[in-house]
Amino acid sequence: MFSGRRRFFAPVLFFAATLLLVVASAAAHAVLLESTPSLNASVPGPDVLIKLRFNVRIDASRSRLTLLRPDSSSTPLELAKDSPADTLSAHATGLAPGVYRLRWQALASDGHITRGEIPFIVSRN
Repeated sequence: MFSGRRRFFAPVLFFAATLLLVVASAAAHAVLLESTPSLNASVPGPDVLIKLRFNVRIDASRSRLTLLRPDSSSTPLELAKDSPADTLSAHATGLAPGVYRLRWQALASDGHITRGEIPFIVSRN
């Protein structure tokens, strides 16, 4: 009688444990939920507000935003101190028209780092 129950419950317990591990590991990484500018957006210059919102709290003191210019030079952006805990914000100023890339690196509060790039276009006013 017990062997039949074991055969039934063993796969159920295995599935539940696997599901719990997958959910826990997915929640551990900072996933970008939205960005300003958005992917491949065209925004008016010369000053552009940068805002990235994540699914978890971000350690802003150890996260980075870098602006890659059309001439391939890069500029680190200073993060705003008054952003919500799940957001990285900065201002990029004096941008000429062209194609830019925002390179980001976010350290989630649990220690996991995620990275990405967001290309966007600065247009004439």
